Amino acid sequence: MLNVAVVGGGWSGCAAAVELVRRGAAVTLFEAARTLGGRARRIDVAGRTLDNGQHILLGAYASSLKLMRTVGIDRGRAVLSVPLQMRYPPGGMQFVAPRLPAPLHLAFALLGAKGLDREDKLAMARFSTAARWMGWSLDNDCPVAELLERFDQTPRLVDLMWRPLCLAALNTPLESASAKVFLAVLRDSLGARRQASDMLLPRHDLSALFPDAAAQWLQQRGAIVRLGAKVSQLQENNGRWLLDGEAFDKVVLAASPVATAALLAPLPAAAPLVEQLAAFTYEPITTCYLQYGAGVRLPQPFFALEDAPATGHWGQFVFDRGQLDPAQAGLLAVVVSASGEAAALPQQELAQAIAAQVAQAFGRPELGSPAWLKVVTEKRATYACTAGLVRPANATPLDGLVLAGDYTAGEYPATLEMAVRSGLAAAALLH
Repeated sequence: MLNVAVVGGGWSGCAAAVELVRRGAAVTLFEAARTLGGRARRIDVAGRTLDNGQHILLGAYASSLKLMRTVGIDRGRAVLSVPLQMRYPPGGMQFVAPRLPAPLHLAFALLGAKGLDREDKLAMARFSTAARWMGWSLDNDCPVAELLERFDQTPRLVDLMWRPLCLAALNTPLESASAKVFLAVLRDSLGARRQASDMLLPRHDLSALFPDAAAQWLQQRGAIVRLGAKVSQLQENNGRWLLDGEAFDKVVLAASPVATAALLAPLPAAAPLVEQLAAFTYEPITTCYLQYGAGVRLPQPFFALEDAPATGHWGQFVFDRGQLDPAQAGLLAVVVSASGEAAALPQQELAQAIAAQVAQAFGRPELGSPAWLKVVTEKRATYACTAGLVRPANATPLDGLVLAGDYTAGEYPATLEMAVRSGLAAAALLH
């Protein structure tokens, strides 16, 4: 039986481990932290169970949803499914796809959109039609801002639709974000069949959404899951691999690009790969949690927010966690993507500014005074998904060692689906 080490217990590492066991391998999963999930995980703060960030899945995330079913996750209980939408607080833009067959759902969403002028709607229709004609792909990559300018998108549509979608999906500003990757995201949201375009909001914390169940599934089948187990040294020895002296036939490196580069640095054959990983830059994501009384509730589970950093409006999306999990009644989570400037502020100052923004956006002054607040910043939440970025393949020049992670080559940005796809692809290479 093939003996495989998986280094990293994020979504990609868990996916690789499950697939390897399913294919008959003996697996040991190493995770340096005490909680599985990597950059999409549960955290405990002041007696509260929170996430290190807020994620939305799509109905098109076939690999993630299938793997969740494999390890026993009930989709109906795990996520809240809502139609594709971009809603702002009452009085702002409302774009909601009705539950009609594609592409009627998108056409009716555009016709019924509120807060957009006729010129904005025509621009969006023109862009969507052209993108569909192009197969939602580009031969030559360019920044998203350049693509939108090429198709004469109006400033209002860019501000209310394209920029927030780009930040949410790629965590990279329009001016540098990859148009090729952005189009792939739009293909599986705006351009997808109705059910595939649904937005899936996690009801559980992110570790419980998949990694915890994956660990239990693995252990029931004889795999070993080691938490708090950081791998410090990787050596090749007579066709096998030594991880801190422990021998394995094969290795899946499913750690972050930074940790992966550190493990590979002593290996001469990995030098080009290490150099490639060193060229990556990163963008943070900040989540501000605001706790109110249990009776506080927003009209919908989540809304987009108009951010304006110059006036202290940092929030881009707000989620009513109580509508997803009754145990979190009165808890709002406000997300700031590509949050370098916001994260540089003192946490209390940033949280108070975001609370004031939410209060103003909804016309509810009481939201400016939460009973409790917490700012969580994941400093290297994703790599900067820039135009023309060359991402490494799962395969490496090292025999029996493969990479897994949302940063590897693929059509998606650093999403849960990309992490899972990469883990599955890495496992397939080894078995």
